[in-house]
Amino acid sequence: MHKIPLALSAVFLLLSLGQTATAKDAAPAPLYPGVNVAQLAQQSPVHWVSVAQIENSLQGRPPLAVGFDIDDTVLFSSPGFYRGQLEFSPGKQDYLKNPKFWEKMNNGWDEFSMPKDVAKSLIAMHLKRGDSIYFVTGRSETKTESVTKTLQNDFQIPQDKVNPVIFAGDKAGQNTKTQWLKDKQMKIFYGDSDNDITAAQAAGARGIRVLRASNSSYKPLPQAGIFGEEVIVNSEY
Repeated sequence: MHKIPLALSAVFLLLSLGQTATAKDAAPAPLYPGVNVAQLAQQSPVHWVSVAQIENSLQGRPPLAVGFDIDDTVLFSSPGFYRGQLEFSPGKQDYLKNPKFWEKMNNGWDEFSMPKDVAKSLIAMHLKRGDSIYFVTGRSETKTESVTKTLQNDFQIPQDKVNPVIFAGDKAGQNTKTQWLKDKQMKIFYGDSDNDITAAQAAGARGIRVLRASNSSYKPLPQAGIFGEEVIVNSEY
């Protein structure tokens, strides 16, 4: 019978222990991890509001100018952005700088965008009040656009109440929406992104956060309420 040297035996033992440890480390997460009541009850200290509460806060005030961001605020437009990335820069964000993408997006691809229920409720409420409604987007401007018509149809805005979409564009180091909010004297601005809320606050307007859907192509998801702004409940859809 051949004898294994003592040193070699020690090596085999260490390898065996290492494999055991690796197997434990690679063990899958429990199938049923469970949850406790403290986890279920945990909530962030955010200023939640409903559409009804916003309407109530405006009682007695004369008609005013209000603004809405478009993407992920009034429209779930990820289908168009997803297609644009696949077509113009697979796996990269370069398509957002490509004029050909914006020509497509602003001239028809919003036919695949879904109007959000929260936007329907908000816009209907503001129309009933007689408020002037503006849409201010960070999209790049194109020679032609069908976004205004799409929004008019989606949200049943009367022809005499329609304002052309404002294409503020995107400039590094600059919040391009702020000046537009000032110029149009908007008193409320709804948006899903941090830039929307900071633009409103910089313009002296009431910035109200609309939740971005968790399956939006625009990642990472923002921290709603981080600026102390109001956040609309159930506004992800």
